[in-house]
Amino acid sequence: MPRTRIKICGVRTPDIAIACAEAGADAIGLVFHEPSPRYIPPEQAWRLIAELPPFVATVGLTVNASVDQYTAIEEVCPTDYGQLHGEETEKVVQSCGPRIFKAVRFNPDTIENDLKYWSAIEEVDAILIDGSPGGRGESFDWAALAQVRAASARPLILAGGLTPDNVGEAIRAVRPYAVDVSSGVETAPGEKDADLIRVFCDAVRAADAFSG
Repeated sequence: MPRTRIKICGVRTPDIAIACAEAGADAIGLVFHEPSPRYIPPEQAWRLIAELPPFVATVGLTVNASVDQYTAIEEVCPTDYGQLHGEETEKVVQSCGPRIFKAVRFNPDTIENDLKYWSAIEEVDAILIDGSPGGRGESFDWAALAQVRAASARPLILAGGLTPDNVGEAIRAVRPYAVDVSSGVETAPGEKDADLIRVFCDAVRAADAFSG
């Protein structure tokens, strides 16, 4: 089994960004959605990115932003990938692409069609499956997702309610390309904890070793 990639979302400070890198995270998420407690202004995010070591990817998260709003953010803080975490239309996703992660909220009645639909969009590099609109720590039926995961022609990123305690079970159930954690490594909304990040990354590596 290939190793599971790790994304830590909602990073707001350089020290936490460095902690993510040192723990072995593959990517950090920068939330550009102002209502979120994890929001970081694009100008501040750009300064944070400058502190990262090589080979740590950056992902800019927006929610229902217009193409103009998305482009304006990218001009100030260009990231390696864009994560569209709302109910964006196909046209918006295509206009914001390429290198897009499209987030989908898990619904057992629609998830198979959602995977097929977004897999067909050339600009979508990966599909992120969440249990909520994002950042609420709500998990979902991993076994149900596993049953239809073959419907996706794109890599799957598993999010929603992941913690150091359950991420191993989630990996074994779904076999995702990557896992995405936010509230599961926080002491309060928006307050990331370096020790929890390290324990989470260790749990992912342990799950990979066990599954292998």
